[in-house]
Amino acid sequence: MQGLFKHASVSLLALTLLLPAYAQAQTKTVPESQMQMQLSFAPLVKQTSGAVVNVYAEKTIQRQSPFAGDPFFEQFFGQQMPNRSEKQSSLGSGVIVEANGTVVTNNHVVEGADDIKVALSDGREFPCKVVLRDDRVDLAVLKIDSKADFPALPIGNSDAVEVGDLVLAIGNPFGVGQTVTSGIVSALARNQVVKNEFGFFIQTDASINPGNSGGALMNMKGELIGINTAIFSRGGGSNGIGFAIPANLVKVFLTSADSGVKSFERPYIGASFDPVTSEVADALGLDKARGALIAKVTADSPAAKAGLKAGEVITAVDGVSVEHPDALLYRLTTAGLGKSVNLTVMENGREQQVTLALARAPETQPRDQRTIGGRTPFTGAVVENLSPRVADELRMPLDSTGVVISDVEGGSPASRLGFEPKDIIVSINGAEVKTSRDLQEIADSDPSLWRVEIERDGQRIRQFFR
Repeated sequence: MQGLFKHASVSLLALTLLLPAYAQAQTKTVPESQMQMQLSFAPLVKQTSGAVVNVYAEKTIQRQSPFAGDPFFEQFFGQQMPNRSEKQSSLGSGVIVEANGTVVTNNHVVEGADDIKVALSDGREFPCKVVLRDDRVDLAVLKIDSKADFPALPIGNSDAVEVGDLVLAIGNPFGVGQTVTSGIVSALARNQVVKNEFGFFIQTDASINPGNSGGALMNMKGELIGINTAIFSRGGGSNGIGFAIPANLVKVFLTSADSGVKSFERPYIGASFDPVTSEVADALGLDKARGALIAKVTADSPAAKAGLKAGEVITAVDGVSVEHPDALLYRLTTAGLGKSVNLTVMENGREQQVTLALARAPETQPRDQRTIGGRTPFTGAVVENLSPRVADELRMPLDSTGVVISDVEGGSPASRLGFEPKDIIVSINGAEVKTSRDLQEIADSDPSLWRVEIERDGQRIRQFFR
């Protein structure tokens, strides 16, 4: 193959003419001649690489003295080894998707950063700020601090991507500089790839390494079809299995960022789902194990109003098959808030169509946020009433109920006693805590003994304080 490229006699003009025609052909074919084997990606790379940037993120972290908290050692050594701060840098990639300098990258590239800069392929560097980020879908939108026009990569339709399609990955692996790798789409709708709530990825064998995160996965039309986000490797290098967030989710996320919202909201369904195993498929009379099994439906939720019931299986959204619950969440998220979708639902071997409205998570009761003061174990804790909206903001199960700690002031009694955000206060001195007002009234009564029961990550914890 190297000999073919070494002795290639196709002119640059011929390449420029042949490649777009071949890439945009309606019928996809394998190479049929030596000339087709000698085609180059160079014109496509020159056309698009300027829109892929390096992202430099820097954050300040506090290094605690090893003697902190020990009275004896603090007395003799504390002043000599005080707590100190230091800079920590991370490197990733990003894609300019709008000429005004809007950049899409991964959330994990910029999370916690105090200072973010982007460097273009032509050597220019610009500061930028975070417009919107979300750890659940691992996406972030940045805005370059400049009034200049920038080269932008058009966003394609990731639903049109097929296994076997040729793709290019552009990024900055290991910080060596902008690098282009080629491959094919190896699989679609991959889930259980990374430890977050999003599980719908394009898999590719194009080489993706650390530093490629946030870079572009591109089709042969020069369109962005995915944001490279993860690799499957035991040693940290590319083993031919890389994953990208589909461009259609990027579009929805970008629309939210452009609208000026502070957080990315996904549709509230009011139901929980389980995967369909082969045993479940046999029991329900399904021809194969696919879809999302409805495990629970919350009363008065959009799912309940649509008539969905536990035990039914959703197999498609607007006619597009869903293989697992993560695929269902992806389809509903990319459909967009305020829209309605048609679900294909299987029950007892019978198929039916159900219309589901996609709405924001509701605030079913006022959050009534309060900061507890006085001399109590909860002094310094910010508490509020749980609702699907509050639970979504705190990344908790949407059916959580009760009173939750949403924040804890550093150094406060609540912090020193070990209370954490997302702790649900179940009861105090045997009395159920139903609202933040209940907690405030108990705190104002100043009991001499506190028997506290909280729920943390599904487990009950009981503590006593005086």
